[in-house]
Amino acid sequence: MSSAPTPVIPLLYTPEQAAKALGFGRSTIYALMAEGELPYVKRGRSRRIRVADLEKYAANLEIQHA
Repeated sequence: MSSAPTPVIPLLYTPEQAAKALGFGRSTIYALMAEGELPYVKRGRSRRIRVADLEKYAANLEIQHA
Protein backbone atom coordinates (compact mmCIF):
# COMPACT_ATOMS: atom_id res chain seq x y z
CA MET A 1 0.00 0.00 0.00
CA SER A 2 1.59 3.24 -1.11
CA SER A 3 0.61 6.69 -0.02
CA ALA A 4 0.16 9.60 -2.39
CA PRO A 5 3.32 11.66 -2.89
CA THR A 6 3.48 14.85 -0.89
CA PRO A 7 3.15 17.83 -3.23
CA VAL A 8 6.18 20.09 -3.41
CA ILE A 9 5.37 23.68 -2.54
CA PRO A 10 7.65 26.01 -4.52
CA LEU A 11 9.80 28.49 -2.62
CA LEU A 12 10.63 30.43 -5.78
CA TYR A 13 8.28 31.45 -8.58
CA THR A 14 9.14 32.24 -12.16
CA PRO A 15 7.87 35.64 -13.31
CA GLU A 16 5.13 33.80 -15.19
CA GLN A 17 4.03 31.93 -12.06
CA ALA A 18 4.14 35.16 -10.03
CA ALA A 19 2.00 36.89 -12.64
CA LYS A 20 -0.56 34.11 -12.45
CA ALA A 21 -0.55 34.16 -8.63
CA LEU A 22 -1.16 37.93 -8.55
CA GLY A 23 -3.49 38.04 -11.52
CA PHE A 24 -1.14 40.43 -13.35
CA GLY A 25 0.37 40.22 -16.80
CA ARG A 26 3.89 38.88 -17.25
CA SER A 27 5.16 42.24 -18.50
CA THR A 28 3.83 43.92 -15.35
CA ILE A 29 5.88 41.55 -13.21
CA TYR A 30 9.01 42.28 -15.24
CA ALA A 31 8.33 46.02 -14.90
CA LEU A 32 7.91 45.71 -11.12
CA MET A 33 11.18 43.80 -10.93
CA ALA A 34 12.98 46.40 -13.08
CA GLU A 35 11.63 49.25 -10.92
CA GLY A 36 12.81 47.50 -7.76
CA GLU A 37 9.29 47.15 -6.38
CA LEU A 38 9.38 43.35 -6.51
CA PRO A 39 12.64 41.79 -5.35
CA TYR A 40 14.00 38.78 -7.21
CA VAL A 41 17.00 36.49 -7.28
CA LYS A 42 18.98 35.79 -10.41
CA ARG A 43 20.90 32.66 -11.35
CA GLY A 44 22.45 32.86 -14.76
CA ARG A 45 19.70 34.13 -17.04
CA SER A 46 16.88 32.93 -14.78
CA ARG A 47 14.98 35.24 -12.47
CA ARG A 48 12.97 33.89 -9.57
CA ILE A 49 10.75 35.60 -7.03
CA ARG A 50 10.64 34.37 -3.45
CA VAL A 51 7.16 33.44 -2.27
CA ALA A 52 7.71 35.57 0.84
CA ASP A 53 8.56 38.62 -1.31
CA LEU A 54 5.48 38.04 -3.44
CA GLU A 55 3.27 37.79 -0.35
CA LYS A 56 4.86 40.93 1.12
CA TYR A 57 4.28 42.84 -2.12
CA ALA A 58 0.62 41.77 -2.23
CA ALA A 59 0.09 42.66 1.44
CA ASN A 60 1.48 46.15 0.85
CA LEU A 61 -0.73 46.96 -2.13
CA GLU A 62 -2.86 49.98 -1.45
CA ILE A 63 -6.57 49.32 -1.19
CA GLN A 64 -8.65 51.48 -3.51
CA HIS A 65 -11.90 52.86 -2.14
CA ALA A 66 -14.75 53.68 -4.47
